[in-house]
Amino acid sequence: MLNRAELITQEEMAVDELIDVVGRDTIVAVMTLSSPEAYGPKHPGKKNGDSTWYGRQRTTIKPADRKLRVDKTRIRYKGKGSGKELEIPANQAMLMNRRLGTRMLDTRMRGFTTRHSKKIVPEITDTVGVSKSAVSREFIEQREQTLKELCESRFEDVDILVVYIDGLRFGQDHVIAALGVDSGGYKHVLGLREGSSENAVVAKDLLTDIVSRGLNPQRRRLFVIDGSKALRGAIDEVFGSDNPVQRCRNHKVRNVLGYLPYERKADVQVVMKAAFALDADKGIGKLKKLAEWLSREHPSAASSLLEGLDEMFTINRLGLPKQLCRCLGSTNVIESPYSGVRQKTGRVTRWRDGQMVLRWTASALLSIEKRMRRIMGYEQLWVLEAKLTDADGEQNLAEKGKVA
Repeated sequence: MLNRAELITQEEMAVDELIDVVGRDTIVAVMTLSSPEAYGPKHPGKKNGDSTWYGRQRTTIKPADRKLRVDKTRIRYKGKGSGKELEIPANQAMLMNRRLGTRMLDTRMRGFTTRHSKKIVPEITDTVGVSKSAVSREFIEQREQTLKELCESRFEDVDILVVYIDGLRFGQDHVIAALGVDSGGYKHVLGLREGSSENAVVAKDLLTDIVSRGLNPQRRRLFVIDGSKALRGAIDEVFGSDNPVQRCRNHKVRNVLGYLPYERKADVQVVMKAAFALDADKGIGKLKKLAEWLSREHPSAASSLLEGLDEMFTINRLGLPKQLCRCLGSTNVIESPYSGVRQKTGRVTRWRDGQMVLRWTASALLSIEKRMRRIMGYEQLWVLEAKLTDADGEQNLAEKGKVA
């Protein structure tokens, strides 16, 4: 125990680490042991030099992301008057610890809000919450720094084969984000912008920014998007028209079913998913027949089905393995992190402006990025890489995939 007191006094052990290891009671014990080490032992009924033990006093220390109330020993100079209180070395070392920011960000990303700050770190008893305003100030600073880190990240040394782009909505605000998958199957948050994927200016700005941070526009790669025409045009303008683009099949199914009555939805969904598993020409033929049948009673559903139909079969034309196609046929790879973002921001009921939305989204995405797994079928990404590299053999792929 004396060794721990020495470590704390010399600031060689972080207070929050000590709490995690031995708990609050040890903190109190260390502070108690620090008193006789500095001013001599307690001898009830006997003189003790120039100082005297003066009972205990409730005080607060601030280890990392919390305030902790403890009882400290009081020692005073003998005699009356002010200025007689002596400082306990261990207590002083603890009071100097102000590392709130980093751990507070991690705590908030796990779902805590300023309104519930008194419940932070429930495993430590007798805690009191940091004030809501203090939590907000610290967290805003950390989110700003996180957003800056995301916006300044570089990609010269990362071989991105696939780029997923999709939008996310927060109240009246929209965010469009791009997520890349490298040749090893690992995921990287490439960037985000405030605005809808239907906004051509925002879409182009996002892609231009990614290129400016090192994503080589000359390297052919597969783009998986939600079907936005503005986004499709931005890809051609920034990266060139020879890059294969796959429209999200899940978006297409949802759009078509949205025009149908309940009793028709199941049959149409089965036919569409079966067609996606066929060769490109056969699959397109099946869906055109389905659209012809739908046009008699549900023309809006038929029109939705035919819109951008060719780009629904880009991965089929590439001849990729079925397991890999499961991840490349939809935007699920980016929508999965989005569900985590919604979970982490679900307690926010008021979005003040777009900058607040960007800060929260950046913090949540980068927090999730650390735990992202490689995509399913990553062992077969070499097939996609070979197809993308063989520009001569696939030079007409983008032409075939243009919107009819």
